[in-house]
Amino acid sequence: MPKLPVISGKECIAALRRAGFYELRQRGDHVIMHRDDPSATVSVPLHKTLKKGTLRTIIRQAGLTVDEFSDLL
Repeated sequence: MPKLPVISGKECIAALRRAGFYELRQRGDHVIMHRDDPSATVSVPLHKTLKKGTLRTIIRQAGLTVDEFSDLL
């Protein structure tokens, strides 16, 4: 299994934008990202560093693999 990178919430949002996501809304420090085709919605916390479990869940909900996500960074 590939190693997860240590990134911030802003870096994660930038990578998701490259994957076709856009910001749907924000409430507090959580940004809700959405992609129309294929449909997916992901909540990204704006923390300095995302925990590994949180990042893995974001990647899974986005329908990406760790390798695909790493290429988007």
